Amino acid sequence: MPDLTGRAAIVTGANSGIGFYTAQALARSGADVTLAVRDEAKGGRARELMGPTPGAVHVRCLDLSDLSSVRSFASEWSRDYDGGLDLLINNAGVMAIPYRQSADGYELQFATNHLGHFALTGLLLPALVAVPHSRIVNVSSGAHRMVRRINVDNLTDENGYSKWNAYGQSKLANLLFTLELQRRLEANDLTVTCSAAHPGWAATGLQSAGPTMSGSWWEARIAELANTVLAQSAESGALPTLFAATTPGLPGNSYIGPDGMGEMRGHPKPVGRSDAAQDLQQAEQLWRASEELTAVTFPFDA
Repeated sequence: MPDLTGRAAIVTGANSGIGFYTAQALARSGADVTLAVRDEAKGGRARELMGPTPGAVHVRCLDLSDLSSVRSFASEWSRDYDGGLDLLINNAGVMAIPYRQSADGYELQFATNHLGHFALTGLLLPALVAVPHSRIVNVSSGAHRMVRRINVDNLTDENGYSKWNAYGQSKLANLLFTLELQRRLEANDLTVTCSAAHPGWAATGLQSAGPTMSGSWWEARIAELANTVLAQSAESGALPTLFAATTPGLPGNSYIGPDGMGEMRGHPKPVGRSDAAQDLQQAEQLWRASEELTAVTFPFDA
C-alpha cells in the first residue's frame, strides 16, 4: 500500500470484520481514519484493538438504516474536516436477516446495504470532489448473482419476503450504484472514481447474525463451523477493498475480488460480474428510485 499520510478516510461498519481490518490497514499507512459505526462503544473498543498507528483513528456514530442519522453524520463530519475526503469505504452491511423495516419504513437489508450508503455518498460528494482523485469503494458480494432484477416498486412489503433474495438484491444494488455513479462522475469531468469489491468468504459475524436474530441456534452454529473450516480470515477478506481503495491508476467501475476458486478466497484481482450488474437502464432506474426514497440528490444533478 502507498503512504497515506495526510489522507482522510471514512470506513462504515469498521468496528468488526473486514471493516475493522480495512480501517486498521489505512491507519497503519498513515491515513486519518473515521470509524463510522452504529455503536460508539464498540467503535471505541475497536480503536483500542488497532493499537498505535501513524494515522489518527476517530469514532463517530452512523446508523445507515436511519436516514436522519446519515444526514447528521455527513453534516458533522463535513463541518469538522474542511480539507475534504480522500477515501469513502462503504463497507457496512447486514446479511440474510428476518424481515425488518428500517426507521424510514424500508426493508432493512436494502436500506442498510444500499440506501444508507447512497445517501451518505451523495451528502459527502462535495468533500470528495474537494480532493483530486479521491475514491469511493462499495463493498458488494458474489451473492449479487442470486437475483436478475431489483424490485424497486416493492421495498416494504413483508409478503413473500425471502431473506436471501433481499440480500442478493441489495448486493446487486451496490454494483449498479457503482456503475451509474462512475458514469455520472465521468460525465461531469470529475476526478473522483467509484469502484467495488467483494471479500469472498471471510470469517466474520455476518454469517451468524441472521440465524441469531431468527433464534435458530443450530443455523448459527453451522455458520460458525463453516467459517472455521472453509472461510479465509477477515483480515484476508479486507484485501480486495484495500486493493480497490489504494492501487495506483485503478480505473473507475473496477470490481475486485479474491483470485481463488469460485472467488471465495485468495489474493485480490479484478473479477467479473453478472449481466444484471452491467445493465445501464436498471442502474439509472435504481438511481432515480434511490433519490426518491432517500430525498438525496447528488450535487452534480442539481
